[in-house]
Amino acid sequence: MDGTGNVEATWPAFARGIMEQILREPAGTPVVPPAGEVTSYGGVFVTLRKFGRLRGCMGTLDTTRPLLDAVRHAALSAAFHDPRFPPVGLDELRDVTLEVSILSEAWPMRTLDDLELGRHGIVVRCGLRQGLFLPQVATEHRLDKETFLSRCCSEKAGLPAQAWRDADTQVLLFTTQVYSEAGTATDSHPCPPSNKTPGRGDSAEPQA
Repeated sequence: MDGTGNVEATWPAFARGIMEQILREPAGTPVVPPAGEVTSYGGVFVTLRKFGRLRGCMGTLDTTRPLLDAVRHAALSAAFHDPRFPPVGLDELRDVTLEVSILSEAWPMRTLDDLELGRHGIVVRCGLRQGLFLPQVATEHRLDKETFLSRCCSEKAGLPAQAWRDADTQVLLFTTQVYSEAGTATDSHPCPPSNKTPGRGDSAEPQA
């Protein structure tokens, strides 16, 4: 992510190439990875939309793998393993647009004032339960701060809606770099829910 526009324009192309490789030739020629290098990141999510409507959004918070592997994993999960949708077919893929969100490393939210809607995504953790919302959720669904946190608890982490207020619950904030097939990159460009743990192919979008 060097600000030149080269890396920004190629992350969605890389994700699409991974999907097409599986659909066309599972043992075909490897997809050429994007130029440039990201030395640290907090997670990756890939969002698919068809005619402007959500068609899949999955990702990982596992930063032990190289970024290219994380994008590959997120792309395949979003296209073929989002439990809310059937797998994307080759003919359908032409009507699908992609976004790749690369997350920053997360930090604790100290007070509600720390949360900036549209800029910050959230991770809610309590015991073995965890849920995540990308920054897009708040703006695209016109949520206030309390609703943003409550829905993440109930719809993503499987916790009571007000669990984010409890001392035993940790709320983390992060920002994103969103790379779209339009060839642009934005910081925390303002994706919606399921009850799984991010980092294992988890959805970051609310169900319609």
